Amino acid sequence: MTMNTQPVRRPSSDELLNTNLLGPPRRMAWPHMRLPRRVKDRLTGQTFFAIATAPLILVAVMVITLARRAWPILAIVSLEELVFGHLWQPLKGAFGFYPFILGTVWVTGIAMTLAVPPALLCAIYLAEYARPATRLVAKPVLDLLASIPSVVYGVWGVVAIVPWVQRVIAPLLSRWLGFLPLFQATNPTGFGLLSGGIVLAVMVAPFIIAVTYEVICAVPAGVREASLAIGATQWQTIRHVLLPHTIPGILASVVLGASRALGETMAVLMVVGNVAQVPKSIFDAAYPLPALIANNYGEMLSIPLYDAALLGAAFILLLIVMIFNLASRLALRQITAREVGKR
Repeated sequence: MTMNTQPVRRPSSDELLNTNLLGPPRRMAWPHMRLPRRVKDRLTGQTFFAIATAPLILVAVMVITLARRAWPILAIVSLEELVFGHLWQPLKGAFGFYPFILGTVWVTGIAMTLAVPPALLCAIYLAEYARPATRLVAKPVLDLLASIPSVVYGVWGVVAIVPWVQRVIAPLLSRWLGFLPLFQATNPTGFGLLSGGIVLAVMVAPFIIAVTYEVICAVPAGVREASLAIGATQWQTIRHVLLPHTIPGILASVVLGASRALGETMAVLMVVGNVAQVPKSIFDAAYPLPALIANNYGEMLSIPLYDAALLGAAFILLLIVMIFNLASRLALRQITAREVGKR
């Protein structure tokens, strides 16, 4: 009797799955997961869209709410009369915002004039010249300056900046530049536009430095190396290569700082003097729109139209910030297109 010497063939895994040895045959689950995955993907996209459009909806709600609350005074007094009116006497029904708008523009302009040049130079130094140990110390200090509450800056301005302006800066500038109306010191207290501008400049400078530093560091190293390879010095590389590449980002940092300065309230309120007048000198006291709203909202609301006037001031401030950002965005787009055309 001959025996079968052929090896016994073991069943494959597919055959085992199709037999009852391992139970009923299993069905692949992935075809049935296609629909839930598409649903999840659609829900994720809709969720991201809702989150992205939430700021736009929030701005629209703010504009509508402020316009609605300010409508009682807008229905009686035209917007042009409110914006260009010089007289602020709520008891007599006179609500002119022109001195407050000019105070806001003056203190913001002084702050940006004092903050932008040192901030840009500081960012260039940290990005191109500073040693790693210097960056390691400077960056946390800048972050600390950006996180200090505005009321602390205001107290520092009252105890340090106002006396310094009163005793040193005002006499010095009025002595040497007093023939110019811009530098005539008729306010002996030290509370004025220059004090508010100095405090505000210290507040916005860390934001400008941080954004400009990141923009400069984002320039590819090959651009620097190519410039240095043809014999350019480091400063020539910065001036003719890096700065043209980073102009849009630098302007964005300046716009960010200016937007912060336009809406700053507490620090400016404590040092600017809070006098409703049209300033003519950097030493004059002023009354910016944010300080007006913060000082008076919640008080004397029994005066007719006073509540609507303060909310109208908030509405005008919001419009100023929106117009400024829109104009900056358009200018930035033109500059970017011009730089791309040059390349």
